[in-house]
Amino acid sequence: MLKLFYMLSLLPLRLLYVLADFEYLLLYYVFRYRRSTVRRNLTSSFPEKSEKEIRSIERDFYRWFADYFFEALKLLSISDSELRRRFQTIGSEQVEQCFREGQNVAAILGHYCNWEWLSCVGIDLDESRVTGLVYHPLRNKTFDNLYRRIRSHEKNGIPIPKQDILRYLVDYRRRGIMSIFGYISDQGPKWKNIHLWLPFLNHPETPVFTGGERIMRKMNNAVFYVEMSRPRRGYYTATYHLITRSPNDMPEHGITTRFFQMLETTIRREPRYYLWTHNRWKRTKEEFDKRFEVVGGKNIPRTT
Repeated sequence: MLKLFYMLSLLPLRLLYVLADFEYLLLYYVFRYRRSTVRRNLTSSFPEKSEKEIRSIERDFYRWFADYFFEALKLLSISDSELRRRFQTIGSEQVEQCFREGQNVAAILGHYCNWEWLSCVGIDLDESRVTGLVYHPLRNKTFDNLYRRIRSHEKNGIPIPKQDILRYLVDYRRRGIMSIFGYISDQGPKWKNIHLWLPFLNHPETPVFTGGERIMRKMNNAVFYVEMSRPRRGYYTATYHLITRSPNDMPEHGITTRFFQMLETTIRREPRYYLWTHNRWKRTKEEFDKRFEVVGGKNIPRTT
């Protein structure tokens, strides 16, 4: 199966986009893939928009969502010259300055634009730097192997399962290896992992992960929000925005809070590139309070 995906990635992007256009028609009009979830998320996030505007964003999202898979596949075989023509980074010199001053870097990002292409941010960094993405392993082994290959595009790119990241970071620091790892931090946590609720996209109480921030504090990383944009089809720009170089000087949850504020600004500017298929607000604070009590920072199921 991996060989088939690799052979497919050898096609020019313009041909892959023909396949993506066909996939869009299937997803949106035939299978209606998660249409109700997408519509509900968009309507609740943008109550000020008309039904016509919501439908327009919805269709544009599915067009991009179809592109996402084939663009990700292209990373299996894309040449360095073509990648540099299509993928631009802004602010890499800030990251290199941190490295020169002996501080490793954490990049915090959301499911916005094609986050798989962020495995390529190392193209503008010194070759000695390690770049990688913290990820949650997929249950399907074929697709887990596929995305590990995609995220290992750069020779120093390393995808690390989230349960192993702290061990890797400590080892890199002990060996004097400078690294930048990306944390996709806008997933919806499971009940037992909910420790913070934040306002996000017109939802007053959104459950969010805080594990990434805890690691950043422990490792004393410089923290950047990486904002993705898509100037046109097949082209991406990743811009580094410094959040802090002193994570332990920020208030508790300050990094996570700032990240969600910045991510919301990005989404509102161009909402079609966010991952609207995820049922992000299925867990509510009201239900959480009924089912759990917090004891010593741990979520303990209530007994009735």
